[in-house]
Amino acid sequence: MTIRVLLAEDQVMMRGALAVLLDLEDDLEVVAQVGSGTEIVPAALASSPDVALLDIELPGRSGLDAAADLAQQLPGCRVVMVTTFGRPGYLQRAMAAGAVGFLVKDGPIEGLADAIRQVVAGGTVVDPQLAGQALRAVVSPLTLRERDVLAAAEDGSTVADIASRLHLSASTVRNYLSDAIGKTGTRNKTEAALLARRNGWL
Repeated sequence: MTIRVLLAEDQVMMRGALAVLLDLEDDLEVVAQVGSGTEIVPAALASSPDVALLDIELPGRSGLDAAADLAQQLPGCRVVMVTTFGRPGYLQRAMAAGAVGFLVKDGPIEGLADAIRQVVAGGTVVDPQLAGQALRAVVSPLTLRERDVLAAAEDGSTVADIASRLHLSASTVRNYLSDAIGKTGTRNKTEAALLARRNGWL
């Protein structure tokens, strides 16, 4: 049986190298390659992969959000997150979104190929060091809306800008920011966003 693989990675050189190396494996075939988060679900629906290897931080849309959509729209596709950012919060969110694997990019290609085979066989593969960190990490205290507002505040946007972008009132944005600042124990929206990003909550 040949395992069909979708590869989502925004760095062209990295994506090409991974595709070539995976195609060298007798039982693996890369059937789709995309460079943005918005392309993942359409490409998966068109190519019917057995496994989707998704980066987390992608242009247009997070790989984590795409993973949740894949779990609903293509439940037979097993999702493995492959990222530079080994943050416990990312691992927790990935598993909640339906991913069955979470690996960091500095591992050997043989390990990635073996992980693909394991998840297709019904297993779950998680970087062991990160798994230990995730068990000790604090689960995100932020609601989905608080997370959206903090993410919009990361670039220094004003309350009015955030309100316009998220189609909310300015007072609602202020309330969400205030709650997020309180929950993170920080002094302002910039610090709250930085802390949330560092913990993998955004």
